[in-house]
Amino acid sequence: MLKSLHVKDYALIEQVNVEFGSGLNIITGETGAGKSILIDAMSLLLGERASSEVVRKGAFKSIIEGIFNVETNKKVKRILDGNEIDFFPELIMRREVSVKGSNRCFINDTPVPLALVKEIGNLLVDLHGQHEHQSLLRTDTHIDFLDEFGTPEELLKNYESNYQQLSSLTRELSSLKEKESVLREKKDLYSFQINEIDSISPVEDQEEKLNEELNILENSERLMELTTSAYEALYESESSVNDYLGKIQNDLTELSKIDKSFLEVMGEVESAITLVNDISKFVRDYRSKIDLDSQNLEQIRERLGALTMLKKKYGGSIKSILEHRIKIGSEFNLAANFADNIHSIENQINELRNKCGVAAEAISKRRKDSAKKIQKDVKEALDYLGIPDSTFLVKINQIAVEGSAENFISINGKKFKYFSNGYDEVEFFISTNPGEDPKPLAKVASGGEVSRIMLALKTILAKNDKLPLLIFDEIDTGVSGRIAQKVGQSLKSLAAFHQIISITHLPQIAGLADHHFAVEKKLNEERAVSSIRKLKDNERIQEVAKLLSGEKITEANLTGARELMGLHKPFID
Repeated sequence: MLKSLHVKDYALIEQVNVEFGSGLNIITGETGAGKSILIDAMSLLLGERASSEVVRKGAFKSIIEGIFNVETNKKVKRILDGNEIDFFPELIMRREVSVKGSNRCFINDTPVPLALVKEIGNLLVDLHGQHEHQSLLRTDTHIDFLDEFGTPEELLKNYESNYQQLSSLTRELSSLKEKESVLREKKDLYSFQINEIDSISPVEDQEEKLNEELNILENSERLMELTTSAYEALYESESSVNDYLGKIQNDLTELSKIDKSFLEVMGEVESAITLVNDISKFVRDYRSKIDLDSQNLEQIRERLGALTMLKKKYGGSIKSILEHRIKIGSEFNLAANFADNIHSIENQINELRNKCGVAAEAISKRRKDSAKKIQKDVKEALDYLGIPDSTFLVKINQIAVEGSAENFISINGKKFKYFSNGYDEVEFFISTNPGEDPKPLAKVASGGEVSRIMLALKTILAKNDKLPLLIFDEIDTGVSGRIAQKVGQSLKSLAAFHQIISITHLPQIAGLADHHFAVEKKLNEERAVSSIRKLKDNERIQEVAKLLSGEKITEANLTGARELMGLHKPFID
């Protein structure tokens, strides 16, 4: 539901703020007052393309902002979540158009592309009038009208699940076949590379360890020299550290017999002797393990040389070599087992083609049943709405596939083109005059007829349609009197299921409003300015009476207005 609309510096509008209510919202006003400007601003907010010409003269930019209640709209939440936009019960859409031609779009204060605005807008509003936003004129929406009427959602979900799997496997098969010749050519190369890498068997982090080991081996003679010198100095020579510490320990023992205060440092000397012995043992053991064998040195050098060669050929690091090995191993296995892989996928595809066919046929049957009822109900509704002798047809076609085409589903042994929602193509046809053959609705219906056809469809589909807001611009074109009253009553019935905003010139429709707004154009410093305001109860009577009579309102007009509004006496302020 649209809670409020804010428009600033757009065409004749300087600034308006309007709060809409649930049910039937009626907008009236004299010709040229700016009613359609509001609808144009609304269509801009919903994603229509904009021109800098819409910016009010003297202003820098136009701003249109709408606040929608989307608390229970799961589709909107799913799209916002997918685009990492915060979801709140109230969704704020804003569009800015500058005099320089730049456009900015925001959803919940997050900058977004126009395509996303349009996607969200299509879930919130269906706008009917002289605009591109008329969903009924988009042939691709006709199948959705039909499904909303009587196709169980579980049937569509079952088909969609199989469709997704079939599409995925078809793409995989196509990709495999494109790879086939390339893989066959590269199979020998991959075999050589696999053998080359596997013969060396590189291990991640091994190179660092080998370099450390090489450094030790290359300096083995120096290590032997230094460890021998250190061991002798610590323990083995006549003047070793160990001997000196032993002498000091003996001297301290004699001193402690004379002065017991030397006992305190006796322990420190003992610790020093223990430490020197430990270090001596480590140096001795290390010296005993020093490898002076040049053969080990050459083996490590050869290993490092082999790893360096692999790195130069396969990416510059051990990690890249291992990643390349995994990749070519997979490709080699694919090439070696190509026929088996293709055969397996083809079997899965054939099974899914049959599953999709069964599901698509079940959906098509429900659509055909729905089409018969819709054709009958729409014709009756159009007769009621002032388009008598009309013929409304729902044409459902399928496209057979011949020859060796690969994208098809199977139904009773025959091949058919398929789509994400089945194998049907649906289009509405209409004839509004006796004796004329029905033709595509999008090509032959006038603006006023389209609005009434949409009104007829929406009335029939009201309980199933998920769009919360319907906007009708000049739905009363070409009707008056008794038919106008019926159009109004249809709008009123529809407003039980949707929020309706409708521009009208007819008192019969305006009198049924739940909320009535008047658009007015005035001069402000010699410039035309359009504004909109919500009418109070007595003002509503005056406005409906004005629609009945023109500028001069009589008591009879006021009485007629009250009757149209279902009132028997005037309101008292």
